[in-house]
Amino acid sequence: MGLRPGRCYRLQNKRAFTRTAVKVHKRNYIGATPGIRTRQFNTGNPLRKYSHVVDLITDEKVQIRDNSLEAIRIAVNRDLTKNAGKENFFLRIRIYPYHILRENKQAQGAGADRVTKGMSHPYGKPIGRAARVRKGQKILSLLVNEEHLDAAKDALNKAKPKLTCKILIKVGTDIESIGTLPKRVKRRKEKEEKEEADKKAEDEKAGEKGKDEKKDDKGKEADKKDDKDKDTKKDDKTAKKK
Repeated sequence: MGLRPGRCYRLQNKRAFTRTAVKVHKRNYIGATPGIRTRQFNTGNPLRKYSHVVDLITDEKVQIRDNSLEAIRIAVNRDLTKNAGKENFFLRIRIYPYHILRENKQAQGAGADRVTKGMSHPYGKPIGRAARVRKGQKILSLLVNEEHLDAAKDALNKAKPKLTCKILIKVGTDIESIGTLPKRVKRRKEKEEKEEADKKAEDEKAGEKGKDEKKDDKGKEADKKDDKDKDTKKDDKTAKKK
């Protein structure tokens, strides 16, 4: 059976189904955990300085599936790469699909309803993941500069139909609200800063060495001049005596 519509899983009627024991598998509540379909949570250029943040906010309590998050990420990334340039924005998904979805075994065709009879409350098997979101929570955030604000709003408006809930778009200037940089980017930034500091120290060393050499040259020239003056004075004295 193919993927069912998002509206089938959007409600939060039951308790979150999340327990997967990594070290002690006997304590698992869930036998097999489905993989996450959201491939990346950070996209774009995080090292640039931005002036505005654009947030995609949900206006109701809802469950959002991981494939839906991946769909909006791809749509926004593609649109902004085309209209703003891949180095002029940074995108971050702000929620994580921790809740495991369950589904009952179903068959298709005439008389297939007999498969579901015989159990009043069938438990179901894990079929996917979803993020549980409260009203007013940020789903996705975009960092852009002022000249690309319209492109960012258009991209988020195009992503709206991929979500099964009411969505709001909010523009602000609180850049720090998006959180810290990704670990890989932090390491790269620290490495670049270290290389830059080392290069600066080498340049300063070379400059000091050059100054010392110039001083030595000036001192040698001064000594030569003094020796020359002394020689000329001696010659003058000998000439007077004669």
